[in-house]
Amino acid sequence: MEVPIFHPPRYTAIVMPKASKLKLMPLPHSEETPGQRLARISRERDFTQIELAEKTGLFQTRVSGYERAKLWLNADMILRFAAALEVSTDAPLQPVGPVESKKPSRKLLRRVEQIESSPSAKQSALLRTTDTFLEAAAARAARRA
Repeated sequence: MEVPIFHPPRYTAIVMPKASKLKLMPLPHSEETPGQRLARISRERDFTQIELAEKTGLFQTRVSGYERAKLWLNADMILRFAAALEVSTDAPLQPVGPVESKKPSRKLLRRVEQIESSPSAKQSALLRTTDTFLEAAAARAARRA
């Protein structure tokens, strides 16, 4: 019985990539790398590297590597981080200012939880104090305007 022998195709020339002739629009200049933007967004959303690692299923050292640009963010990682931080995938990619959040910060939510777990008398006192503070702040802002 004869065994067929595989012969790979023969290339007669070296194939080199051609230079693109597309006229691409220039990207806005930024001093931040995507990893630095990721770190900034994490801070703005009040996440530690450990918390972000838990939400993305990574190790903390991996998150650190992405934030310090030691590791390159690929599409899968951008999707994971965007989902964990509850931002669009554009956020770590676009060189723009702070990411606007439609949700309260985690720091604020923790405080609300503490207030809710307090006795009702303390809750009332805290809410009155907060209302007084907010009214005074609004009056100061109105005088400046």
